Amino acid sequence: MKKTLAIFKREYLAAVRKKMFIIMTFLMPLLMIGAFMVPTMLMEGGLGEKRVAVIDGTGQLGEAFKGPEKAEKSEMPMRRGRDIPQQMAVEYVAATGADADKAAKPYVARLGEKNGFDGVFVIPPDALTTETAKLKYYSRAATDFMTQGRLASRTNRYVQERRLASRGMTSADIEKLLTELTVQPVQISKSGEEKKGGVANFFVGFILVALLFIPSFIYGLETMRGIIQEKTDRVVEVLVSSVSAKQLLVGKVLGVAAVGLTQIGIWLTMAALAGGYFATAAKVGGDNSFQLLRASTFLYFIIFFLLSYMTYVCVYAIGGSVCNSEKEAQQLIMPITMTMMLPWFLMGPIITNPESKLAVGLSLAPVWGPLTMYVRTLVAEPPMWHVAVSIVVSLITISLFFWITAKIFRVGILSYGKRPTIPELWKWLKIA
Repeated sequence: MKKTLAIFKREYLAAVRKKMFIIMTFLMPLLMIGAFMVPTMLMEGGLGEKRVAVIDGTGQLGEAFKGPEKAEKSEMPMRRGRDIPQQMAVEYVAATGADADKAAKPYVARLGEKNGFDGVFVIPPDALTTETAKLKYYSRAATDFMTQGRLASRTNRYVQERRLASRGMTSADIEKLLTELTVQPVQISKSGEEKKGGVANFFVGFILVALLFIPSFIYGLETMRGIIQEKTDRVVEVLVSSVSAKQLLVGKVLGVAAVGLTQIGIWLTMAALAGGYFATAAKVGGDNSFQLLRASTFLYFIIFFLLSYMTYVCVYAIGGSVCNSEKEAQQLIMPITMTMMLPWFLMGPIITNPESKLAVGLSLAPVWGPLTMYVRTLVAEPPMWHVAVSIVVSLITISLFFWITAKIFRVGILSYGKRPTIPELWKWLKIA
């Protein structure tokens, strides 16, 4: 036990004393926030200003494409949320009585030019009178759906207004009829308590799940690299002369796990302080954001972090034991890692429908259970027997993995040369 603790202490202190550990501990939250915020800001900004030509075959929808400051003077009252954004420069062309497609050709020919257009939006002459009329959007990019969507939404709004106005309705009545209602999502707990749900829960779930599994892979890789390095430097030969292979494995795994928990603990503390500040500010405004975080959230986080970590790290320890270089180990581990990440790839369906057969099945399965079950506890209230079964299955899986890892580790750390084949690994399991 003393030898295991000595290895544990060595692994832990060697990691936490590194400058990179300290830097990344405080820098990683900022990087994660940037990873979520920057793409959103870029999408909101449309990746710069777009120059768009609008060819209106009806000749009656010019006000739809004015900027916000001009739109307020329109005959029809409009909601600001539907104004053409400032980063979109629109050149409006009224093609009344002409073929809109022919009128658009000179503008289409200028797509992609230096002083040309990023897109050309064509409104057919029968847009106000025919329900089957088709709007067209020309661009160099087949996926410029954001610009297309903004233009189409604005056009449809005005087409609806004109159609209603032609039937004798006043502008005030039209505004009331076309006002969109907002949806307030409400989660009902098993006790009947009402809680707000929606987008906030979705993003909280994604962030906490990322904190759950990303460190497991990072420190699993650290374990693998450490074993390979010690094999390459022949340090492991000295270590196993003083301690057993099992003691060495246990000390390494627990030491790196403690490093991960230390880093996660610091991140959660920082998140709690920031979240507490913003949640208090929101509560003053009448929005109780504390309901997104419960005491069980952090308890389950610790439980399932340890379970997922112990599951993944055993696989990486095997990779380090049987390989002689990091390149070899990565080639061996990559397909296994991709399989283990299945719940992350299916995170959208799992979060939006946590009681589906897919979510329940993955949460009770070996390897995938910790990650999936934690997601379910975040966004729903799964039966306690589901949680208990997931924990028990994970513990059995870890025990089996640890038994296999210890046997392969015992032989593999002193093996050099060619990477063993599957039959050779099976032979190691029997003789170790």
